[in-house]
Amino acid sequence: MKKPQPTTLQSAAVRLEPMAVDHAAALDAAARDGELWKLRVTSVPAPGETPAYIDTALRGQAEGHMLPFVVVDVASGRVIGSTRYHDIVPAVERLEIGYTWYGRSWQRTHVNTTCKLLLMQHAFETLGAQLVGWRTDNYNFASQRAIERLGARRDGVLRHHALRRDGTVRDTVMYSLAAGEWPEVRAHLQYQLARARE
Repeated sequence: MKKPQPTTLQSAAVRLEPMAVDHAAALDAAARDGELWKLRVTSVPAPGETPAYIDTALRGQAEGHMLPFVVVDVASGRVIGSTRYHDIVPAVERLEIGYTWYGRSWQRTHVNTTCKLLLMQHAFETLGAQLVGWRTDNYNFASQRAIERLGARRDGVLRHHALRRDGTVRDTVMYSLAAGEWPEVRAHLQYQLARARE
């Protein structure tokens, strides 16, 4: 698997740009759309925390285990959320997609399907990943449903696995998609997006 490098991924409606320090104000505004930091099962930065959030993401990029993006609505040019590759392990040709969030106005729209299609296509077809994974809080049922709609398989639950922002410890639900499953999943996601445009 090739090591992921900063790159721009784009469809007609959504652009994923490499995250940079100067995205702080735009990400802060996107998080205010729904006050997403109040959700205990997400990692969305609260007001004033966005520079540290970006710093952590860029440090992970420098260390080689993350590649963060901002999500941009092409029509308006506005930053509407964030996502990233993480837990990148080239030796076993695996990476995960996560730290994903969108302003409330963009939830339950074409955005998540489009972003995941772009990220999976790049992971499998350009980088040569053999497996793409996801993880989410055991109480983040919306995230679990969204991951399952992508065609990922539920692998299991890691119990007492990670801290939430409120200091409680969560169980983590793990999902994955193998390279051999990708062509069928790609066709299905493209079909879903085409139907949404009709």
